[in-house]
Amino acid sequence: MLRLIITISCIFLLSGTAFIPSAKAVNNSSQIQPYLERVKERIIEYELDNGMKFIILPEKEAPVISFVTYADVGGANEEQRKTGAAHFLEHLAFKGTTEIGTTNYQQEKALLNRLDQVHNQLETAQEKGNSEAVKQLKTKFETLQKQASQYVKQNEYGKIVQTEGGVGLNAATSADYTVYFYSFPANKLELWMSLESERFLDPVFREFYKEQQVILEERRLRTDNSPVGKMIEEFLGTAFTTHPYQRPVIGYEADIRNLNRSDIREFFETYYVPENLTTAIVGDVDPEEVKALAEVYFGRFSRQETPPKVTEIEPSQTETREINLTLNSQPWYFEGYHRPAITDKDHVIYEVISTLLSNGRTSRLYRNLVEEKQVALSARGISSFPGNKFPNLVLFYALTAPNASLEQVSDALTLEIERLKNERVSDEELERVKTQIQASLLRNLDSNKGMARRLAEYEGKTGSWENLFTELEAVAAVTPDDIQRVARSTFTEENRTIGRILSEK
Repeated sequence: MLRLIITISCIFLLSGTAFIPSAKAVNNSSQIQPYLERVKERIIEYELDNGMKFIILPEKEAPVISFVTYADVGGANEEQRKTGAAHFLEHLAFKGTTEIGTTNYQQEKALLNRLDQVHNQLETAQEKGNSEAVKQLKTKFETLQKQASQYVKQNEYGKIVQTEGGVGLNAATSADYTVYFYSFPANKLELWMSLESERFLDPVFREFYKEQQVILEERRLRTDNSPVGKMIEEFLGTAFTTHPYQRPVIGYEADIRNLNRSDIREFFETYYVPENLTTAIVGDVDPEEVKALAEVYFGRFSRQETPPKVTEIEPSQTETREINLTLNSQPWYFEGYHRPAITDKDHVIYEVISTLLSNGRTSRLYRNLVEEKQVALSARGISSFPGNKFPNLVLFYALTAPNASLEQVSDALTLEIERLKNERVSDEELERVKTQIQASLLRNLDSNKGMARRLAEYEGKTGSWENLFTELEAVAAVTPDDIQRVARSTFTEENRTIGRILSEK
């Protein structure tokens, strides 16, 4: 029986501990660089013989540890007509193993297999239009689901984590990756090793069909019933013609409905191999103990075939593309431009441009479109969308003000972009933007969990966690000429995609 050992004070500590000075205290890069160098010196890398990587950062200020498992697989890795598999698998990764989440796995397994068979028969009957068979199979399917559910110990994985003092148990799926994370008291390192290794060594994708309905409902809320969600899906499908960034991470409705347990099992076995996993561990740990336990628990994984890589290359856009949707919504305006991946030398320049134009109330878009011209209620931008592991988009979007038109928003945005191309950014404004970027990064690194997530992400996306720290140096080196050069090459009519949400009213 697991024992409840955590106190309220320990829960408070598990929220994380600061590594570096508060973002509010940062005035320039020279102030934080010495702190970052000290952090870098404490980071230890370790790789198992099977290819799984560990990034360890000891931090003794509080008796807590944050764990992040980064799977180098996301929506972009999915096959055509099987979109949503990465996100589906994220949901199922919390369902337990042959030992966790069941009262009798052998009995449950037989029912799960029978459920799959009946589901396949039901789909066949529906395709043939055999209404009587459909009715009978639905009844049989519902009966089997009830029988299988009798063996399920609901959310047992999460209850174990919570009972043993864990907090923040969660996961996230993007176009580029899937990440799993939570924090434990420092004396629970081995328990984490056991739980995390078991769920990826011995997963059981139970309650598959129930979770399928949950995901379909999630899609209805985020996309089908959301004007902006609908536009984003259509916009990406217009801006990208070849690269899988054109597809939604949550998946198309028909694909979600057609996915089965064997599809998810195949996806898991293809991509959740040791060399595709990176774990970052930050907190009160002994690196030698981490290494020893990693060998015991994750060393059980055998080296597998290298997963297939995304090979599609988006061709250069040669003319402006447009997508217009008439919906029950206030008018929205979207404008996107293709840009290179995070590993490109100009990546930080796009970060600077996006921050300059759209970060907060001091940004150019807010000041000019919202405050001065009053053509928009909000105006923002994203420097990398829908991901940044591969060439992606700089995206700008604005909610039109009640007495303004989409054309006025478009004109005002174009004016700011042309200004960026033709006028040098002042040293004062550029320094302010650099400080904002530095402060934003510091906020992300100001806790165990934040540091662990960033270390794992940069290792997975760029090939080295050290690029997280060199990015700050690169930001400090950006010049007005760099901004002008990138703006002129990127913000062209032939590289532009426009999206408009037109009001039905």
